[in-house]
Amino acid sequence: MTNVLPITETISLHVPFRLVKRGGRKEIQLPEGTPPTPRADGALLKALARAFRWKRLLESGEFTTIAELAERESIAPSYMTRVLRLTLLAPDIVEAILDGKHPPKMTLAWLLGPFPVDWKQQGHHFG
Repeated sequence: MTNVLPITETISLHVPFRLVKRGGRKEIQLPEGTPPTPRADGALLKALARAFRWKRLLESGEFTTIAELAERESIAPSYMTRVLRLTLLAPDIVEAILDGKHPPKMTLAWLLGPFPVDWKQQGHHFG
């Protein structure tokens, strides 16, 4: 049996922040000098999710061609092909994107451009 002592003091914690409205939503704004918390890029996350879903649909045989899948998704086949290339990103890069820890220059538009398929070369290209 453990002896438990009663708490005789109260501890107060002061956390400076402000609530601000942005686009009809309330956000917490931390004081200046506070390191920013990483934020995932919504467009990039959506594109990654779509790319892996489309890849799964193609690999399962549910759709036999990119053109067929693109037609069902009402997307241009050329755009779908560029988004599908995101499935070739190195796992550490995908993880950084999911965690919001990717470099600011790594936007969806930038990633839809050409990049090396080799994972080691991607580190140099994106680093």
